[in-house]
Amino acid sequence: MINKNGICSAIILIALLSGCVVGPEPGGYVYSDSAPAPIITDVAPPAPQYEEVGIAPAPGYFWISGVWIWEGGRHVWHPGHWSAPRDGYTWVPHQWHRAGNQWRMDGGHWQRRW
Repeated sequence: MINKNGICSAIILIALLSGCVVGPEPGGYVYSDSAPAPIITDVAPPAPQYEEVGIAPAPGYFWISGVWIWEGGRHVWHPGHWSAPRDGYTWVPHQWHRAGNQWRMDGGHWQRRW
């Protein structure tokens, strides 16, 4: 015998899950968070915001500047912060580059010194 409640539950579940389609943000694409992957959009980033840097929290710390990052279909400012150095590594800052009609941001990352 067919369980009508089970069939109805399955149909409702399928209908709910069909709305969970993941796609790129309009106007931009984010490839990865874990590696220095590029962010590409056709909307130019605004000018960097002024940041009050202040005094380092400890000797050897350095300032990593804030950056506009493409999120949710718009540029969102991520403020700068102090960072401790990493032995054997150099900080490579975030950089926006124009590429034809698009803008590409290479994410900041730690690069091993050779």
